[in-house]
Amino acid sequence: MSRWREATLGETTELLTGFPFRSPNYTDDEDGIALVRGDNVVQGRFRWDDVKRWRRNDTAELSDYFLQAGDVILAMDRPWIEAGLKYACVADEDLPCLLVQRVTRLRARSGLDQGFLRYLIGSKEFTQHVLGVQTGTAVPHISGPQIKQFGFRCPPLPEQRAIASVLGALDDKIELNRRMNETLEALAQSLFKAWFVDAIRDGLPKGWREDSLDKIARFLNGLALQKFPPEGKDALPVIKIAQLRAGNTDGADRASSRIPPEYVIEDGDVLFSWSGSLEVELWCGGRGALNQHLFKVTSQQFPKWFYFLWTRHHLPDFQGIAAGKATTMGHIQRRHLTGAEVCVPSAAQLDKMDTQMSPLIEKLIANNIESRTLAALRDALLPKLLSGELRLPPQMLRQAGVAA
Repeated sequence: MSRWREATLGETTELLTGFPFRSPNYTDDEDGIALVRGDNVVQGRFRWDDVKRWRRNDTAELSDYFLQAGDVILAMDRPWIEAGLKYACVADEDLPCLLVQRVTRLRARSGLDQGFLRYLIGSKEFTQHVLGVQTGTAVPHISGPQIKQFGFRCPPLPEQRAIASVLGALDDKIELNRRMNETLEALAQSLFKAWFVDAIRDGLPKGWREDSLDKIARFLNGLALQKFPPEGKDALPVIKIAQLRAGNTDGADRASSRIPPEYVIEDGDVLFSWSGSLEVELWCGGRGALNQHLFKVTSQQFPKWFYFLWTRHHLPDFQGIAAGKATTMGHIQRRHLTGAEVCVPSAAQLDKMDTQMSPLIEKLIANNIESRTLAALRDALLPKLLSGELRLPPQMLRQAGVAA
């Protein structure tokens, strides 16, 4: 610890705020350059499903705003407490992309490792710094000078690299699981389409029948959990739409664990938000309590993949129904579940399908649970490593060129 020194982000990093791009010059061309906005930064990575793009032939004066792999990106506005800091590290597959105003780019100067910087920005200490200096009420925001004020203990460069390597190994495995699950989900959807969309275009095969979504599964609506206040240490996190979207219970309210057992959510349960933001997910965020506006979907007759993928199949129709409601919070009703048709194969055919599909779903769930465990380990190690409370084993430090 004697070689650790006090430093600030202003001394050790270069900050650049994005360019004020204007919407009239956006392009719908898929070959356009992606613009990194705060809305594209989600849980430490970029989400490109709502990306704005800029014409490639209109970037002559924008060279400073092109991002590089390893750059740390931080949104400078939007609520911080609800979803945590909106920051991410640029990966090779994100390139090329351009930095937009109200988003800042951080690059380490000599003496600071870029990987170490990534975890510094992801630390609870930096989050607390932001919460302490933010201004504004409706739209909280921070400035470049406020970011630069953040002070931290800076270990020698080789030790920074060793710390970043340990934490990075955990994140690499989490990312590998995410990519694997994308493949598993795509494969499951392809099999479902081949079995239940393409194969029945000319009519149901012999031995098959038509049914409704609410006949193949039970859609249990959640409770008004404010009526079940938490009691003691065994209180359960309340799973609302926000938690379903985030995939975790960070910041969740608490409810009594004495709710009826059927309203307790476990890893692997199928959850369907039928109001507001309609989504169907395999929950892997840990044990919790089922809140109103969410269905827990179960079946004693059919395997999980069957009712999960059929509910997902009808989700675009349900979303269209909810969007057509003349209310601030569109929703569907149970009659829409009754009207959603399902093709049920013969028992023998369903068993054959199950041997292919169930392992995919089980592996997807297992990957998500493993990633949650790894993320918890990373988050527990992060403050201890950054403060020096926990030192890496001597052999790891020697490999990084640090005297133990």
